[in-house]
Parts: sequence; structure tokens; C-alpha cells
Amino acid sequence: MSGRMRARTGTTAHATAAAATGRRRRRIGIAAAALLSTAGALAATTTPAQAYSPNPTVSAYYRDTDSCPCSGGTLTDPFDNTYFAYDAGGYAVKLELNQGGSFVGKVEFHPNDEKLWVYDTKNDGDTFYVQVSYTSGGTGHNLGTYSAPGTDAVMDYVTKDFDIPEGAYVDISVYDDAGLTDYIGGARGTGAAIA
Repeated sequence: MSGRMRARTGTTAHATAAAATGRRRRRIGIAAAALLSTAGALAATTTPAQAYSPNPTVSAYYRDTDSCPCSGGTLTDPFDNTYFAYDAGGYAVKLELNQGGSFVGKVEFHPNDEKLWVYDTKNDGDTFYVQVSYTSGGTGHNLGTYSAPGTDAVMDYVTKDFDIPEGAYVDISVYDDAGLTDYIGGARGTGAAIA
């Protein structure tokens, strides 16, 4: 036998077309798999489907806790009301979030025991994020970002107990997104709470 390749016989136009169709189907299958993979990755990394638009309005209510216990008046709300205990030198704050006449949440800082309460009071598929920091001795300290858990309950809340030095200024910032880029309102700077 010589080193020549044997010529292919029996190849028809039909066989050639079938081979081309098979290659086309493989390419379509690969493209579809890549598209589904990309769509799945995007879905896994997106933020919640909703965001408040427009943002809720924030009303801030302060109490000098030298004069407490305090409740009633602007501290009254349709959920559990607010009660601030006596704390010498403290300055408490309650932030109410309302949208379109609907109470959607509240944030409270209690100087007595340095507690933060974050309430989500509307099952609307959205939440808000509360970033807390304090300044003491000229140094700022980030205490983290908190939000109420999203359950089917009428009211969800989370409580955080901090160890903040007495007299420290406590800044509370409320955002509509976990990335902390869509500021809603807060109590910070000259309007900060005092531990």
C-alpha cells in the first residue's frame, strides 16, 4: 500500500447537509447554555426587586433623657409606641419613616443601655438599612449596618445593644439600599443622638 490517502467515497449532498445541521445545533446549544448561565449569575447578584420610589419621608423626634421617662405625644405610633428611660446626659431619637401616608418603619436610639431598635412595619417587599457610628475623643467608630428581618409578620424588628462611651455623639443614617448610596434621612452631625 502506498502512503497516499484513500479517497472518500459515498459522500452525498444529503450527508454533507446533515453534518452542517449537527454543527449548527451544537453551536445553538452552547450559546443557549451560556445565555442561561449568564442570566442565572445576574439573577443571583441583583438587589431586591423593589426600592422605595420616592423615598419615604423621615420625621425625627428627640428627647433629653435627663427629663425622662418619656412617652406619648410624638412618641406614639400605631405599633408599639416609644418609651425612653432616664439617662443622665443622654439625648434619645426616634425616626419615623412614612411613604404615601403609610407608616413603613421606625428607628430608635435609646441612650439608656445604648440600644438601637430598627422596625420594618410594612410587608412591601422592601427594607431599609441603618448605618450607625459614634464619635468619642475626636475619633469616629463605625458600629455597622442593620436592617429588620423580612418575614410575613406585621412588624419585624432587630435590637442591637452597644457599648458606647457616655456623652459620645451617635450618628444614625437610613438608606434605601444595602450599598448605602440612596440616603433617606437620619440623625447625624448637629442632629445626632447622645449616649
